[in-house]
Amino acid sequence: MKAFIFGSLCLLALAACGVEGAPLRPSLDAGVSITPGGIYPSASVGVNKGPVSLRVGL
Repeated sequence: MKAFIFGSLCLLALAACGVEGAPLRPSLDAGVSITPGGIYPSASVGVNKGPVSLRVGL
């Protein structure tokens, strides 16, 4: 089990540094909306690789 986890982390590190191709580009967006009803913060994080984008709003 330890070998599987270590191998997965090594592959993840290789993919992140761009050895296997173009790296994933992280992105972070933050904002604040002010309305008569109050102040509302917003944030999102995501990754981009070529034409594919994955975002999660917080």
